[in-house]
Amino acid sequence: MLSVIADKVRRGERLTFDDGIALFLEPDLLAVGALANEVRVQRHGDKTYFNRNLRVEITNVCVAECLFCSFAKLEAHMPGAHTMSLEEAWHELEARMDDPPTEIHVVNGLHPTLPFSFYEDLLRGFKHIKPDVHLKCFTAVEIHFFAQHFGMTYEEVLVRLRKAGLDSLPGGGGEIFDEDVRSRISAGKATGAEYLEVHRVAHRLGMFTNATMLYGHIETFAHRVDHLLRLRTLQDETKGLQAFIPLAFHPDGNGMKNLPAPTATDDLRTIAVSRLLLDNVDHIKAYWVSLTPDVAQIALRFGADDLDGTVVHETIYKTAGSRSPGALGDGELVRLIREAGCTPIERDTLYNVVREYPRAEVPEAAMKVKDRKRAAKLAIVQDARDAKEMNS
Repeated sequence: MLSVIADKVRRGERLTFDDGIALFLEPDLLAVGALANEVRVQRHGDKTYFNRNLRVEITNVCVAECLFCSFAKLEAHMPGAHTMSLEEAWHELEARMDDPPTEIHVVNGLHPTLPFSFYEDLLRGFKHIKPDVHLKCFTAVEIHFFAQHFGMTYEEVLVRLRKAGLDSLPGGGGEIFDEDVRSRISAGKATGAEYLEVHRVAHRLGMFTNATMLYGHIETFAHRVDHLLRLRTLQDETKGLQAFIPLAFHPDGNGMKNLPAPTATDDLRTIAVSRLLLDNVDHIKAYWVSLTPDVAQIALRFGADDLDGTVVHETIYKTAGSRSPGALGDGELVRLIREAGCTPIERDTLYNVVREYPRAEVPEAAMKVKDRKRAAKLAIVQDARDAKEMNS
């Protein structure tokens, strides 16, 4: 069966639902990975992308009750709940202006009492500090919540946020589109159809977005393939998806803690199948925070062409037990890419090239140590901030 699928891929034929299932069931994982890598090389050669981004999670107060989430708190007074002031949020960027990011990535809980003007002011403040920073903020789930909560259409929400400085949407909140699975794991937030509609409206307004899938919990391979094909159909219509990010489920501290996390084999297979099915999406990310840097590096030979970025301030996966560090310096990302035999490309959010590094031998040990110390310093600072938030 794999040889038949490989022939279709090499002829440029679109794979079907049944092909997707067969790829997930194929015993020879390395052969599936090799086929995905073949497609990746056709599209990007040996280029692998990353960016300098800063992730800021303003609030974890959230009205949704997602079983897989270890991050959210239902009410503001609950232990561990936090909401930054605007000044605290802006300080996250101000504190890094000696080595500024090109992108700020904001993902929040669905806070029931913050006014819409809070989010507009947040964006304006970031742009005031660094006018050229790209603001990739608020998932489709958040946009849907804003529309419902504040009595607006998706278009009205997006137009107002864009006027305040919003540039693009992240892909979070995709989870699994199947209605039954989604209702069981993420009650109280946008449905799969609503998630897709927010992206459709954003694309119509000229915005680019990313998309995600949360895998490795109660879904089946059929649910994963269905999810990928729904995204492929959207992309056929709008051409607005820049990248797809498979997100591995992490079980610690949430309502599905009795389930095992997906294995590295499942991670790599999901990356590969995503590359093969999403023939109209340019980029597949190996999100190192979710996968660990080690597995993300291997994924660069299984169809992925992007490692995401420096991240710095990520707490959603951290609270779910991720073993990944709190930050990676750009030098460490370059090293990971080079050791995978690829050419590192620093990009901006829209995949414009900021800097192309030479494809080189493994960096000197001293360079590794220097960059690891820098990344460790960032992580220590962030851990101190997290502890302060938890105790406040």
